[in-house]
Amino acid sequence: MSRISLEAMARAMSAVETMNLRQKEALADEIYRAQPHMLGSVLVLPKLGVSLEKMEFALELLLLCFQAMKESGWTWPLITEDDQELQQRIYVSTVKLGEDLSPPQRDRLMQQYVENHPEQNLQACVLSMTADWLKRIVPEDSDQYVMLAATNLVNCIAFVPMPSLREPSRQPRRTQ
Repeated sequence: MSRISLEAMARAMSAVETMNLRQKEALADEIYRAQPHMLGSVLVLPKLGVSLEKMEFALELLLLCFQAMKESGWTWPLITEDDQELQQRIYVSTVKLGEDLSPPQRDRLMQQYVENHPEQNLQACVLSMTADWLKRIVPEDSDQYVMLAATNLVNCIAFVPMPSLREPSRQPRRTQ
């Protein structure tokens, strides 16, 4: 079940779309305090050969993802570097598995991946924005890092274990 509803996603999209630079800077500061590793995964992109202009797209996706987390009403735990590395390894393994399949099998694998993703609303939005971005840019080899970072943000949000919410105990207290 998706923790980020379609309504929360729409609110996040609207909020980020209408933010001015100062508001985006404030949101980035909030991300730095709450989810510094997510911010770091975007800020490292220029070291991988990604231009600042293309890193800006990844930063916009991060703002959207974080705002969606906020709009969900959940309190999200810290997404660690270990969480990010695990999700990246899983995704890369899935992609590599698809390379050995026939096109129809690959399409089925991708369809299953999308249909079974726990955060379909967030995933759909990020995939759509990424597809649109790819149509507007001059392709470079480093674009793969932007796409991987975007996918990893979504997967980390989707698969990070949430603290369990326990019902208060209904058993009577023992007195001594």
